[in-house]
Amino acid sequence: MLAARMMSRFSRRGVHGVLCMVLAALAFTGGLAQAPPSPGFDLIIRGGTMFDGTGAPGVRTDVGVVRGAIRQVGDLSGHTATRDIDARGLYVTPGFINIHSHATVAGLRTGVNMLAQGVTTELLNADGGGPYDLASQHRTLADAPLALNVATSIGFNAVWAQVMGSTDRRPTADDTGRMRALLEQGLMAGAYGVSAGLDYKPAYYATAEEVTQIIDVARPWRTFFTNHDRLTPESGFSSKVGVAETLSVAARAGLMPIVTHMKAQGREQGTAPALLAMMRETTVRGTYTAADVYPYLAGQSGLGALLIPGWALEGGRDAMLVRFGDPVQRRRIVAEAEEAMRARFGGPEGVYATGQQVELVDAMRSFGTLSPGEALLRLLEQRDGGAILRFGIESDLVAILKEPTASVACDCGAVDGRVSHPRYYGTYPRVLGRYVREQRVFSWEEAVRRMTGLPAATIGLVNRGWLAPGMAADITVFDPATVIDHATFADPAAMPEGIRHVVINGALAWTEGRPTGVHTGRVLTRGRHEPSRPQPTTGRIRVAGRASTDAVEVDISLDWAPGDRGARGRLQMTDQATGRRVSADAFGPLHTTGGWTGVTFYATPGSAYAGALTLTLDLVTDSGTPSTRLTMVGEDGVSTAYTLPGDAIRVSTAPR
Repeated sequence: MLAARMMSRFSRRGVHGVLCMVLAALAFTGGLAQAPPSPGFDLIIRGGTMFDGTGAPGVRTDVGVVRGAIRQVGDLSGHTATRDIDARGLYVTPGFINIHSHATVAGLRTGVNMLAQGVTTELLNADGGGPYDLASQHRTLADAPLALNVATSIGFNAVWAQVMGSTDRRPTADDTGRMRALLEQGLMAGAYGVSAGLDYKPAYYATAEEVTQIIDVARPWRTFFTNHDRLTPESGFSSKVGVAETLSVAARAGLMPIVTHMKAQGREQGTAPALLAMMRETTVRGTYTAADVYPYLAGQSGLGALLIPGWALEGGRDAMLVRFGDPVQRRRIVAEAEEAMRARFGGPEGVYATGQQVELVDAMRSFGTLSPGEALLRLLEQRDGGAILRFGIESDLVAILKEPTASVACDCGAVDGRVSHPRYYGTYPRVLGRYVREQRVFSWEEAVRRMTGLPAATIGLVNRGWLAPGMAADITVFDPATVIDHATFADPAAMPEGIRHVVINGALAWTEGRPTGVHTGRVLTRGRHEPSRPQPTTGRIRVAGRASTDAVEVDISLDWAPGDRGARGRLQMTDQATGRRVSADAFGPLHTTGGWTGVTFYATPGSAYAGALTLTLDLVTDSGTPSTRLTMVGEDGVSTAYTLPGDAIRVSTAPR
């Protein structure tokens, strides 16, 4: 886990200390343990077909794990391990990463519905939700304990509601400053990015310009803005207008746009290619754009959240019910709700009230009314439950699934109670079984990339999402012949099949259809030097150079291109005071964006220290002088940073 808080502390206090002190601290805490004479393995997964998360074709090989990290990928037939998994005939992949999660703390203690799908990491606070105090949330999560890894976003909606309340009013300069401060506090606490749900009240009341001005505070963090697109009556409830707003707001704020649970709704069914073209155009203009998608044609939300007009929801439920009681306002609300229903979900046939467990068309008959809007209000007067909302067509879904920058994400999360949507148990096995094996929408290696390496790069992870030396040992093993979902809208909690084993931070968390009960999940936090970025899929990356300061001497020469299992080359770092050396010759893939580069590795047995490490190089300018910030993180999250001359380590990219 990358220790964002420690890295931020270095940023605030300046880089100081020498390598000998850092290496001693890492060794003492286990981040860089003294190398045993002949390292064994805690776990070896043998003989499976490995898809490493880069999009490269599968290869039959072994994966060896030591102290929660991947030590070696290759032929390990001459090695023994405390635990062996026979993966012959199975596919071995990085653990799946869900970047749109509505998990509950209780659900994360067991994680059964997500482990059954092969998920190892969840990004919480989707759609702008969650608490605005992330430090407190992280403490609660750390005390859970956790069956899965979790990361968080800072929610725009949470921040807006905290400062602005539930009324539709314009923020003062002081309001804007307070919201910017809360967002920045969330980022400093380790948030991976900014999430929003501008379709939901009261954040719905914020203008695009106000949103841009507030989230602009995240620009220096080089992170993302993910948004549940806002569909308004003024736009005719247009998905195209909603997507355009997300792209524009993020681009103007200097953040990566993520079009979350992407879809073409209602009257605009069939327009997914046009929406995807908008994303690509934004990328061409200089703002890399991503998306996420789940494999269903219906979503889940509050019964009134997307149907009752914004003005009628102002002030909360009690104020809404007062408006329902006024005959003039009621008629207006009914009319506007029916228009939203027709435009977004094809009419009353598209709405199922989960709280009352009734189709809206059946509720109309029960209430003796021909008005779907009137039936909706009567259901809401009973209770403010959830709804299944049918929005799409298969051709749009397939088009979005094929988009190379669209991650698979479930819009669900770990839960321990009743669910109303099959995505909570079926998303990832459904993609693998239905859209890869049966329909061949994309290849196995591409589907795995969309669940692992792509979402990892999108949100800024460096040491998860790939199978390579130095990566955290989050691993999913599944049967390509049987993997499939069984959950339906009638039986949304039916367990999937085919996910055989799930490993989280080196521990077996799921095996042969049941959880093992281990709690090895971690709270992941992010610092300034882990940017959101495109996942490299074309072109060669080379990092080379030497640098020597009073604290450290560095010699690095690495080369990587898509299709390579890891970077090739060498790395040596020497403590100037003691002469102790850390070296490596087996690496994960290289990642780069702008002046930033990252790589994982496992120190060679001949080093003074051994262990899984993450190294990042970040070109920064302080007081007008370019320098390179080198940050090294050990297995247990202990990190340090050093300053190197700005031109000492050079990064180049070129066509392969």
